Amino acid sequence: MQNPRVDTLSPRWLLLFCLALLAFPGCSGEKPKGKEKPPVPVTVALAGQMSVPVELRAIGNVEPYAVVAVKSMVAGSISKVHFREGEDVAKGALLFTIDPRPFEAALSQAKADLARDLARAANAKEQARRYAALVQDGIVTREQYDQIQADADALTASVASQRAAVDGARLQLEYCFIRAPMAGRTGNLAVHAGNLVKENDTPALVTINQITPLYVSFALPEKELGTVKAKMAGRLPLQATIPDSGHPPELGVVSFLDNLVDMTTGTIRVKGTFENAQRRLWPGQFVNLLLTLGVKKDATVVPTKAVQTGQQGEFVYLVRKDLSVEMRPVSTGVAQGGMTVVEKGVFPGDTVVTDGQMRLIPGAKITVKRDKAAPA
Repeated sequence: MQNPRVDTLSPRWLLLFCLALLAFPGCSGEKPKGKEKPPVPVTVALAGQMSVPVELRAIGNVEPYAVVAVKSMVAGSISKVHFREGEDVAKGALLFTIDPRPFEAALSQAKADLARDLARAANAKEQARRYAALVQDGIVTREQYDQIQADADALTASVASQRAAVDGARLQLEYCFIRAPMAGRTGNLAVHAGNLVKENDTPALVTINQITPLYVSFALPEKELGTVKAKMAGRLPLQATIPDSGHPPELGVVSFLDNLVDMTTGTIRVKGTFENAQRRLWPGQFVNLLLTLGVKKDATVVPTKAVQTGQQGEFVYLVRKDLSVEMRPVSTGVAQGGMTVVEKGVFPGDTVVTDGQMRLIPGAKITVKRDKAAPA
């Protein structure tokens, strides 16, 4: 037997159930509208136009203009040192004295031998003159005259030999007084007074470096070789800055370009000459170098922080008129003073995003906020 209550209520409950389903958006087939993303706050700047110096930067090493390792040319005992290590010396200044007494004695002996041979040669020459007259008169034979003349010639040659011996002894004596071959600054003193030294011994007695002027050596990429060669026809300025010193840059010029590119590094060795009048540069020191190759006029520039790097290369976010952004690939050049030259991709007057790029995607809306670090 069926329940009459259930049969009577079933159609009505079924109708109410269907009406309830139709009230939901999912049943009606309509999709809910998504919320629009709020605009991203960013800072922007206008691309400008200016003349930009074309510069190359490198790290260089200071080298002395000339280096001389002072050694002894004779063996002996050092009797006196005439300078203090680390002192500036002039060209020709006396540095060391080697005990000259043995060499003075050798010079005196050579002079005595020369005087003896001069006397013998004079006597032999006079005898040869007399025998020349006697041979004409037939008093002496020709063979006797030839012997006398040969003895005279031998003594004349001996005189020349003794003169050379005197010159050699005098030169050896001069070597006892070691003088500076150039003006410069002395280094560490390797041998003190009282020590015995040998001829051309190692190490050197002292090393002298010429530091006014001096060189700064550095390497440049091979791709810059053509530009540097062309600019070296004139005066190519170079600046050297000592890191964390607070001193102004030292000014110099490029004076040397190596004749070979290093195949292992793809660089070429370059040297600049600096007067170093204030002696701020010191051999062995590392400095920051700035090489100015010229000036690029009317270049398009944007703040350096506007340039981003992605998988496809460098790009900037360009702001459209409707305050949406576009990802624009760019080709950049030199950067200086917080500005970067854009060779391709941006034109003067374009607006680029300088901060807030991490939250941006192409087509995103933005709102411009003031950059506190920028002037009003």
